[in-house]
Formats: sequence, structure tokens, C-alpha cells
Amino acid sequence: MSERPERVWYFYIDDMVVCAEKVLGYCAGLDQQAFVDNALVYDATLRNLEIIGEAATRIPQDVRQAHSHIPWRMLVATRNRLIHGYLGIDNDTLWSIVCDEVPPLLAQLRILRQQQP
Repeated sequence: MSERPERVWYFYIDDMVVCAEKVLGYCAGLDQQAFVDNALVYDATLRNLEIIGEAATRIPQDVRQAHSHIPWRMLVATRNRLIHGYLGIDNDTLWSIVCDEVPPLLAQLRILRQQQP
């Protein structure tokens, strides 16, 4: 059985950008209550935030250090909390991530990606 070749790290940045765009698209025009009440949007948002965190784990340490303004550890920690459902998911925190964290993260990831081939 052959092993799959390792993906180039910046392809994970592409994945993160796509997922962040999806999160913002899914939640556009919603307030927190509409977000919480829409199970499909809620679940899709959770899944894409999980993927962002998983992709962040695939970014090499030297790249993370060179771009320390990106909250790599927070992305991974958020992924872990969502995946494992530690103490449930706090809707206020989740909505804050969507509104306050994802837009600047998307901008930072786009800049990082533009710096790569």
C-alpha cells in the first residue's frame, strides 16, 4: 500500500479561506437568534470552523512562527472544543467567533496565501 504524498502547506491555507468564506456566507444577514434557530446553518458553520482548526494543525511550525499574528493556537483550540463538545457549545461565544474573529482571520489568510506561489 502506497502512502499519499504530503500536501503542500499552503493548500491548507486555501482550505481555511474557503471555509471562512462559507461561514461568513452562511451567516450573512442573520442575527444570533436566527443563526441558533437555523440548524442547517448552525451545523454547517460548526463544521467549517472545525475544518479551519484542523487545517491549522497542518501548517508547519516555522510558518506559524513567521506569521504569529494569525491565532493558530486559538484556531486549534476552538476546533478541539467544537469537535469534543467540551461542556457544550456556548452560542454567545460561537456567534462572537463568527462575527468578530472570522472576518479578520479571512483577511489575514488571504494575505498569507497571496505571498505564496
